[in-house]
Amino acid sequence: MPERPVAAATLLPVDGVLAAALLVLLLVAVATAAVFRLAPDASGRRAREIAVAGVRAAVQLGAVSLVIGWVVHHGAALSAFVLLMFGVAARTAGRRITADRGWVWAALPIAGPVAPVIGALIAAGVLPARGIALIPVTGILIGGALTATVLAGRRALDELTTRRGEVEAGLALGLLPREARLEIARPAASDALLPGLDQTRTVGLVTLPGAFVGMLLGGSSPVMAGAVQLFVLVALLAVQAIAVAATVELVARGRLRRPRA
Repeated sequence: MPERPVAAATLLPVDGVLAAALLVLLLVAVATAAVFRLAPDASGRRAREIAVAGVRAAVQLGAVSLVIGWVVHHGAALSAFVLLMFGVAARTAGRRITADRGWVWAALPIAGPVAPVIGALIAAGVLPARGIALIPVTGILIGGALTATVLAGRRALDELTTRRGEVEAGLALGLLPREARLEIARPAASDALLPGLDQTRTVGLVTLPGAFVGMLLGGSSPVMAGAVQLFVLVALLAVQAIAVAATVELVARGRLRRPRA
């Protein structure tokens, strides 16, 4: 007889024990960041950010869990929810990279790759245009683009600040400002691709990602779950590569920049 799928509730029961475990893990993360002063200025800032992030995640996921069942059945609400995800990602990227109102430009490396990839997948019939499929896939790709954009933008701007003299030397040799910045920023920003590359290289050997585990818990065959996870990983690689390229170009053109001190 075929093996029956494992119910998600038996893997991770939602009860008081889970709440206590989450609280303990969050406190461990906060305490570690505080004790070892894991912040750029050796302060307790990161510890506070971890605490706030944990509480926000609980509130946000609770709210989403309550409304998502309704959202997926209403076209207007579905579109609004996707736009909300995109807006939050753009605002977060802008704040992390430029610390000012740069979120307008930071929106381009996120929307630029995600929108056409989602559109192409729907047009090809690979991704159903239904909320129950559209929201998680779009969220994964937006999240991947957000991570790549933030890492690329911060690394590029840090490198330009540290190696300002080399940029000026390039200008003295006759390079245009964009070209001089590209020579310095591009190699550093390319490191933003490493998390996605490592995740793809080690999938199945080191970790079993969420899409794979989720489909198994839902009763899908391991082959089907593996195919869906591969699709997600490859789509993420494409989205993140475009996001990094766009971010580097915006930095080189001076669109993404930090405020002058």
